[in-house]
Amino acid sequence: MLNLPNALASLRIILAPLMFWIILNPEYFTDNGFDITWNYYFASLLFVLASVTDFFDGYIAREWNQSTMLGAILDPLADKMLTLAAFLGLMMIGAASAWAIYIIIVRELFITGIRTVAVSEGISVKASWAGKIKTVAQMIAIGFLLMHWPFGEELLWFAVFLTVYSGLEYLYGFKAALTKESTS
Repeated sequence: MLNLPNALASLRIILAPLMFWIILNPEYFTDNGFDITWNYYFASLLFVLASVTDFFDGYIAREWNQSTMLGAILDPLADKMLTLAAFLGLMMIGAASAWAIYIIIVRELFITGIRTVAVSEGISVKASWAGKIKTVAQMIAIGFLLMHWPFGEELLWFAVFLTVYSGLEYLYGFKAALTKESTS
């Protein structure tokens, strides 16, 4: 069912590859007479716009009782597409550490695997506050890196720390839920 929250998640899915293209093609702007900073501005603008849709799709889905199975699939997919498009683009242009991006991608794949197993076992493991803070830290780091501002790399490594921490917290939550299910 395509409702407003699902439409916002779908918009994020469309904006992610467009932002990725902008990050990887700065010559489009410079060849057309724009300063390279316009490339940073456009990529950042798309990222911020997409990030804002992430907040509103969840808020609207909860407040207007418009949560759907499609939304449960689209929202995390759109989130991952957006952050991975930004991180991979930044890595490919040399603006982000390949190791940091590798750790983030491995964590995301690992947690997606755990979620798949949890669903198959009928176990619900909710996102924690650490996971939400991780997402905000990643978004701030991406913003700093896209704009080539100071401390972008430091913020990226802080986001990596939170990414690993929230992944471990998620793993322990899944293990506890699995143990609880097996004793029931």
